[in-house]
Amino acid sequence: MSIGVLRLDVIHNIELTAPNRDFTAKTEIGDPPMSMEERVKLVEDFWAKQDKFKTKAEGLAGNLILQALTQKFFGKIQVTGLDKLQHLAKGGAIVTANHFNQVDALAVNRLAQKTHHRMEIVIEDTNLKLPGFFSFIMNNMGSIPLFQSPNYIGREFIHHLSHAFNKGHWVLIFPEQEMWWNYRKPRKPQRGAYYFAAKCNVPIISTFVEIQDLPDVEKDNEHFYQTRYTLHILGVLYPDPTKSVNFNATDLMEKDYALKVQAFEDCYHKKLDYDFTPWDIAGWRGEDD
Repeated sequence: MSIGVLRLDVIHNIELTAPNRDFTAKTEIGDPPMSMEERVKLVEDFWAKQDKFKTKAEGLAGNLILQALTQKFFGKIQVTGLDKLQHLAKGGAIVTANHFNQVDALAVNRLAQKTHHRMEIVIEDTNLKLPGFFSFIMNNMGSIPLFQSPNYIGREFIHHLSHAFNKGHWVLIFPEQEMWWNYRKPRKPQRGAYYFAAKCNVPIISTFVEIQDLPDVEKDNEHFYQTRYTLHILGVLYPDPTKSVNFNATDLMEKDYALKVQAFEDCYHKKLDYDFTPWDIAGWRGEDD
């Protein structure tokens, strides 16, 4: 997770990566290096402690903090398209969104608050090892850690998703996988979120977060202006029960990406392409400012 001055290094990584269309490339700096054995143990330890009284108490505290942070930072976020959820049946669902910020999950959680839903968040396993306060939040906000092990994904991860859906919770999954800091454009999604939706027979709630610069407001620092977010609800996509899981996964992925591309073009009044310009990074004034 990069913070502060390291953002310019992250932007440089995005600038190098975007033209290659390597949309899942890691551009962040400072993520904790971990071996596969360490990652397996980290996730095993996370789930092993979930039934303990201390963990449950910390989970309640973590969720209260999550809701308070959502209200503090995104209480006034504009949300469009709520009418598209009016026919959504009660029960679990997967929410997809573009992944551009360390706290973008709070923007999507505001939607869950407005519709009176509990939302759990799929996170990369290494986020459990972030320092200090971030570690507490990642471990106790209602997280479902994911790491790239076919055994884990095919069994335990699906089990935890199903448990959340059975409680009527929504689960936020960023199908772009890696975070690209303040990157405005929707990146081509990976298939996982849609496979899980088809496997568990739950709908996809498609969203897109628009980021607008506030040039007339004081800069955050010498390189960046403050920004404003709008959360757009794009539609609800359902797996077809007469089709295979694999067919549905691809079909849902393509439909969701098409919705996000259309939302991008409607919001910013430009066609989507992946040639990099300074405008791609919301709030950034470029190297010469």
